[in-house]
Amino acid sequence: MPEQPLVHVSTHPLIQHKLAALRDASTDLRSFRELMRELAMLLCYEATMDVKLSPITVQTPMGAAPGFKAEDTIGLVPVLRAGLGMLEGIMQLLPNVQVWHIGLYRDEHTLRPVEYYNRLPTEPTVQVCFILDPMLATGGSAVATVDILKRWGVTRIKYLGLIASPEGVQRLSTAHPDVPIHVAAVDERLNEIGFIVPGLGDAGDRQFGT
Repeated sequence: MPEQPLVHVSTHPLIQHKLAALRDASTDLRSFRELMRELAMLLCYEATMDVKLSPITVQTPMGAAPGFKAEDTIGLVPVLRAGLGMLEGIMQLLPNVQVWHIGLYRDEHTLRPVEYYNRLPTEPTVQVCFILDPMLATGGSAVATVDILKRWGVTRIKYLGLIASPEGVQRLSTAHPDVPIHVAAVDERLNEIGFIVPGLGDAGDRQFGT
């Protein structure tokens, strides 16, 4: 697919190593969840290179040292249910977070997203939102989630996933060209039922054993 400026596909060796293990059909539930947590942390590290900092001074045992403090409060928006597997690792990594859940499911016949849960407060309370959803397949859920967050009033939004399809990337980038996409891989295509090929199957089922 053509290179797009806001699509970031990680080439980090650890990410690629862990992604291969995550894809493996023989990976058990416990290992799958741990790999997803670790991959989320690594991708978040790359996605937070532009976090705003303010200078501070701290006291070390040997005297004063200059340093920095992260200023941005980041809203984490895991798309239920698969996005939950990315949440814990990122919460451990980031200093200032709020968590807001958005529930969407994909209609099996139309492949369109249906919203069933949204408890966002009246006005935004964060400077930037990270959408957490491991599979950017048709792109419908991602576009719908960005629509919701923009209506809420958030102006800085990033998508963090694990695997994307070219179709999903194109759809999200076309609908919201200002939203950076951070993933570990862009795969070959979608199949006739909207699953990424080769992908890893259903990320929710593989996390929760359903």
